[in-house]
Amino acid sequence: MVAAQHEKSSRDRVLAAARDLFNSHGFHQTSMAELASAAQVSVGQIYRLFKGKEDIIEAIVHADADQWAEDVDILRKRLDSGELSIDDTFEQLMLHVIDEKDEALSFDILAESFRNPTVGEMIGTMCGRFRDDIRDFACAANPELSGEALDGAEEMILACMFGLGHRSLSRPNLSPEASARRAAQMIVAGLKAVR
Repeated sequence: MVAAQHEKSSRDRVLAAARDLFNSHGFHQTSMAELASAAQVSVGQIYRLFKGKEDIIEAIVHADADQWAEDVDILRKRLDSGELSIDDTFEQLMLHVIDEKDEALSFDILAESFRNPTVGEMIGTMCGRFRDDIRDFACAANPELSGEALDGAEEMILACMFGLGHRSLSRPNLSPEASARRAAQMIVAGLKAVR
């Protein structure tokens, strides 16, 4: 039991250190020695926990996808209970993706997904997990959406989420909160206008 807790603690430290180092230095520029030092474990311990840096990236993506799923589920429940309007739901969804603290890491992971089929598959699966929720949110804004119009709404919302998640490069004029609010208003207005 103690060994399993120690291993989980070491694993959590490695993932936290990797997230910080990959975000600040880049995935390929971070050495295992740097990672071991930051996580306060040995390089050997890292290799006992993970096959290599690719496995660490996969673990980060998996953890982020699980957290996203929980957060979106909470939004869905709040919408379904009437606690949030559809405008508020989209605003919260957009505000969630505007979290800029891991933006560089996100770019690195996206780039790695083109080089590493396993990471690419995980990103695709992660997006797939949210497509049903996004479709449900779109239909909450416009119950008449179906077929190609609903498919298009899903793609447009995903594109907004990806774009807003990497907005700092465009030197935005609006605060994250204002951007999320305006994006949500425009998304909902656009969804309602589709016939």
